[in-house]
Amino acid sequence: MDVKNSLQITKASGAYDDDGHAKRTGNLKSAVAHIITAVIGSGVLSLAWSTAQLGWIGGPVALLCCAIVTYISSFLLSDCYRNPDSVTGKRNYSYMDAVRVNLGNKRTYVAGFLQFLTLYGTGTAYVITTATCLGAIMKSNCYHKKGHQYPCSYSGNLYMMLFGLVQIVMSFIPDLHNMAWVSVVAAIMSFTYSFIGLGLGISTVIKNGRIMGSVTGVQTASVADKIWLIFQALGDVAFSYPYSILLLEIQDTLESPPPENQTMKKASMIAIFITTFFYLCCGCFGYAAFGDATPGNLLTGFGFYEPFWLIDLANVCIIIHLVGGYQIYSQPIYSTADRWFSKKYPNSGFVNDFHKVKLPLLPAFQINLFRFCFRTSYVISTTGLAILFPYFNQVLGVLGAINFWPLAIYFPVEMYFVQKKVGAWTRKWIVLRIFSFACFLVTMVGFIGSFEGIISEKISGKG
Repeated sequence: MDVKNSLQITKASGAYDDDGHAKRTGNLKSAVAHIITAVIGSGVLSLAWSTAQLGWIGGPVALLCCAIVTYISSFLLSDCYRNPDSVTGKRNYSYMDAVRVNLGNKRTYVAGFLQFLTLYGTGTAYVITTATCLGAIMKSNCYHKKGHQYPCSYSGNLYMMLFGLVQIVMSFIPDLHNMAWVSVVAAIMSFTYSFIGLGLGISTVIKNGRIMGSVTGVQTASVADKIWLIFQALGDVAFSYPYSILLLEIQDTLESPPPENQTMKKASMIAIFITTFFYLCCGCFGYAAFGDATPGNLLTGFGFYEPFWLIDLANVCIIIHLVGGYQIYSQPIYSTADRWFSKKYPNSGFVNDFHKVKLPLLPAFQINLFRFCFRTSYVISTTGLAILFPYFNQVLGVLGAINFWPLAIYFPVEMYFVQKKVGAWTRKWIVLRIFSFACFLVTMVGFIGSFEGIISEKISGKG
């Protein structure tokens, strides 16, 4: 046995893993919690609206197809955590590392740009959703006191700024390894509000005494309008699933043995099964309750007025979840910025030095000036963008399209070809190529439909 191997084994056996990093302690449960936090986000609330656009057959079929696609994507990607061998190879700590090792630098820049664009955009979507939820709580209390006909309206901008302030404070959490508790709280919250949405949907169906909706979905004035809405709904469904951009970061928290890729495949299977069941229930019962009048966001669109306290509770849960979710989507950007700047300016005190700070009533903590400035300006910029474009369904659709094909399908498939040395024109190669092209078409229609939605909302001066 050579010295290098014995060194690796000593490291792995003590408090360190084979790469010299502190021993990872993540397991199947923590991975499932991380995935559910990343997946069941604000996307779940637009699913009833998407089902309404696609109708009773199209809606559930779109959700199931998306689930299958996400599982295939996560299966391919979890084998790319180590390289060249998926069990004993060198670790890739992030999506970008995996692309660089398998596909070279040029495509890494494209993947990096798209990954950060999606993470940044999801942060912005979370700011919009939080403001909508806070507004919904105020409206729900106002309707309860003054009657459903009273013109209760609240500006979302103030709430967006408040959410931004909370996120600036939250940004002091050092990295994803220290965030297991945020994920667990966020996962519990997402279950709570999804169950409340589901329960209200079921009770409304029972109260109506019939199932609303039709096979073709919402009726529109023209065929063109219908096509735009179907495209947008597909974008929204695509947004509600993939977590490929965070998959390797989550896999990097897992202990080994068993091999990380096996644990991750199990975790993906469990998490996708749970989310699909949830999504089908929320989407279908929401549509069954309201038919053509299904609101864009199930818990803030005021399909339900009473019991007002339950709607308030659901919205509070969404807000707590989004506070955690925003951090989980921002951490990869933060850690990349930290690494890049400290490599670029190794002697800069501003970038590398930590200062001890003691505030009254709080334990002492370390603060780094660069992190403080970068993370604060990042949060301010997402909040500003949300104030400019506060259109929930359309923003989700555009993000879903950007994320869906390039990041969840194209790169994982290409990396899988390299990792497993799949030859051109073999059966596996042809099947995965066709799969990739079909997903590309879905991405294009989702992007076009949602982009058209944002433009027409902006022109008509809504929001």
